[in-house]
Amino acid sequence: MANANQKTIFVTGAGSGIGRATAQIFAERGWFVGLSDINPQGLEETAAMLPDGQRISVALDTRDRAAWARAIETFGQATGRRMDVLFNNAGVGRGGWLEEMTDEDIDLALDVNLKGVINGCIAALPLLKEVQGRIVNVASVAGVFGAPKMAVYCATKFGVRGLTEALDVEYSRFGVRVVSLMPWFVDTAILDGHTSDSNRNVRDQLVENKTPIYPVRMAAERAWDAAHGKDVHYMVGKEAERARFAARFFPNAMRNSIKKTLVDD
Repeated sequence: MANANQKTIFVTGAGSGIGRATAQIFAERGWFVGLSDINPQGLEETAAMLPDGQRISVALDTRDRAAWARAIETFGQATGRRMDVLFNNAGVGRGGWLEEMTDEDIDLALDVNLKGVINGCIAALPLLKEVQGRIVNVASVAGVFGAPKMAVYCATKFGVRGLTEALDVEYSRFGVRVVSLMPWFVDTAILDGHTSDSNRNVRDQLVENKTPIYPVRMAAERAWDAAHGKDVHYMVGKEAERARFAARFFPNAMRNSIKKTLVDD
């Protein structure tokens, strides 16, 4: 159970990657952490890394609205109905040429990366209103510019970016902030996935192209900034900042540069 004046955060996708690292940082800094994930093994492993009495774990498929209601109720009981931050992080990576992607992969990306985030924003609002907390939605640099073989993923992350900007205005009626975390490529298991047209994983392709991959702790530190700062969007890594600058001021040059990287298969 959380102490009366203890800050609290609820983390989705806490079983690995940015979710796990963020849970660790907030716990290290004295917060009570709600851990949630669809993967029970990953959830158990993360819980073991946090102090007893400073966390609670709940199974959560973010696509399931009823599961969201149960998870938030359980968290609220443990915190005296206090949620200072919702870290809306759960996501999946699915890519490839759009016409070659399966219907299942397209639907999964849309349902988890966008609909799941929307579900969280709705479900957590009653608790957030109690303390005028905030939501940190995990978007991506893929929400800043479109990239080949990432069309659906980009669509979801552009969606999260737009959702964040709209809700930051809407939820101001309740004193609740809504901001986003926008990482460059971060060293998580999502890089070990394959695109629909390749036997190589994303990590191998990034290494081959000498594309920077940032440590997951960097993303978690920026999540801390996002939970406390005044901005709406928080970039992770210098490459992310450069991409945002280029997309804003030199969009055509950036688009043409990306086109030059295409190789006919």
